[in-house]
Amino acid sequence: MRSNTPSCLVSAFRSLRISQTPTTRPSIITNTSIVFRNVQSPQQNVRAFSATASMAGNWLEPSINRKKKMMKGRPRVPTGGSTKGTTVMWGDYGLRMTDHHRRISAQQLKLAEDTIKQRLRGERYRLYKRVCCNVGVFVSGNEMRMGKGKGSFDHWAARVAINQVVLELKGMIHEQVVRDAFRLAGNKLPGQWEFVKKGEPPVVGITKLDGITLEDLKRPRRKISAESVEPVPPQTLGSDSQRAPLDLP
Repeated sequence: MRSNTPSCLVSAFRSLRISQTPTTRPSIITNTSIVFRNVQSPQQNVRAFSATASMAGNWLEPSINRKKKMMKGRPRVPTGGSTKGTTVMWGDYGLRMTDHHRRISAQQLKLAEDTIKQRLRGERYRLYKRVCCNVGVFVSGNEMRMGKGKGSFDHWAARVAINQVVLELKGMIHEQVVRDAFRLAGNKLPGQWEFVKKGEPPVVGITKLDGITLEDLKRPRRKISAESVEPVPPQTLGSDSQRAPLDLP
């Protein structure tokens, strides 16, 4: 018995038809002119890359005209009870000045920063600067008579108030190592400095708000209960026999 396989194949080939669709792959590349129409044009005065140095300045030398004379001024005095700048904000440890307000030069601050970097070489940390040298110091020559002008620019300086935090540090470092680094930095700076940690109470003037509130400091008189007040007994004068002569040792 003959198989119907050849006849089935022939009938199948005869039923095939050539399709009218193109055999080539459609192009997926869009028109570049259409793409660029949708893209917004960049800003005119913005450069994505610049090989020149930044003119914004840093914390040791601001972008201020040196020829412009400025007054000496005085550091900030918190007469209204302000505690700004007396606590650690960004880091875990800080260096705070305790004795008196003064003007610190940029060279002294740079030396303290280099001392900390040299002591903590190889450690993972970040150093925060809480002050900015935005005060220009002008110096005239020696033995100059009065009325000869303010003088020429000499260096930049920063006004540091009393109990103000100058440097802060945060990183994976032991506390004793940071204490030693801040001790060395404090020796390079003028004045007396102390080591503070994050979470310590703020300071108003020279008074720490430890157990006392700002309202208590602003209160003119403190209320004292009458029960706690004891009268002072009057001092009785002794007889002449009980007195010791002044010429005896």
